[in-house]
Amino acid sequence: MDNANKKDRLTREIVVAGVDLRGIWPVDTIEERISDILNRMKNTYVFEPDLICLPETFQTSWVREESRTEDIAEDENIPGPVTSIIAEEARKQQCYIVCPLVTKSNDNYYNSAILLNRMGEIDGVYHKAHLVPSEIENGKLKPGTLKPPVFETDFGKLGMQICYDANWFDCWEHLKKEGAEIICFPSQAPFINVLKYHAWINQAYIVSSTGEGARIIDITGDELAVSGQFERWVCEKINLEKVLIHVWPYIRKVKDIRERYRDKINIEIYHPENWITIESRHPEVKVHDILEEYEIYTFDGHLKKNEEVQNEYRI
Repeated sequence: MDNANKKDRLTREIVVAGVDLRGIWPVDTIEERISDILNRMKNTYVFEPDLICLPETFQTSWVREESRTEDIAEDENIPGPVTSIIAEEARKQQCYIVCPLVTKSNDNYYNSAILLNRMGEIDGVYHKAHLVPSEIENGKLKPGTLKPPVFETDFGKLGMQICYDANWFDCWEHLKKEGAEIICFPSQAPFINVLKYHAWINQAYIVSSTGEGARIIDITGDELAVSGQFERWVCEKINLEKVLIHVWPYIRKVKDIRERYRDKINIEIYHPENWITIESRHPEVKVHDILEEYEIYTFDGHLKKNEEVQNEYRI
């Protein structure tokens, strides 16, 4: 992406970033891993990110130094050693950072992702809901709630899922119901295709940072950025003033919308999928106002409306 300054961004346009662990594993000590992850994060700073997501339990994954859960777990409310280091980066860069690590609360341990705000303060925590059995049996970890929190940030609503959570749909559906616009996904494995599905079915951007790759996925399921052998990090602009709608019957209104709003909007038609995206490119244009003006339902609203008709006649 280009190096456009924050002042050049649209009203709800933000820059999100992720890093992966490839090329910096294995290492001997936690200290080495933290140093490496900080160096990798610094590549994104030139783009002035609003949000950075780090990989699942990044400080201990593929680290030869032995560590017990009770020794590495950090308090969820009072920043511990690792949280404090990442919080300092959040303060310096004035960005949100998702810091995944093992946490402790009320004598329980969790595989967690802590949300640090632009001041480096803890805004909240998500506990991985669907643990691998070895995390429970050997790591003494507890699974989190099936109704994960949605965090209010200064740019929109943020949710989180961690690694093995990708194989279930309950928490993702809850995040959608609660209005999550971005879902951060710290993980060990990349879960590429299933994340594309989660992005589309929930119409949420996904920022994925894993042991093997990092990627940013659009609300349509398309990949906007993917890390690779030359850059083990991703950084991309996303526009939260964007909506997915069904192609029919609304395609008949696209010409009029384009003529009225011209370069103040961007419309893309996904012909094989029967989708359309409408995106605002002007601070005074809100996509939901356009939908209301032209009596267009969102994709989910359209399906719900159709389902009501189906149920009326279902035998």
